[in-house]
Amino acid sequence: MWRIWRLFDPLRTMVAQGVFLFALAAMIHLILLSTNKFNWLDGPKVAPTGSAQLAPTPPATPSATS
Repeated sequence: MWRIWRLFDPLRTMVAQGVFLFALAAMIHLILLSTNKFNWLDGPKVAPTGSAQLAPTPPATPSATS
């Protein structure tokens, strides 16, 4: 194992690994935020239902006059 560290600078290797892991974590979080199921900031996007807008109006009830 010590021969591997003679080929690579340990500080540069660990900094590169940290930058790579941070970039990977940021990419995974952004991918999850772009999905409908796993968006924890805005919540799930509810599709507007067209049936409520196209429903016929109920008939008017006749007023009871005495």
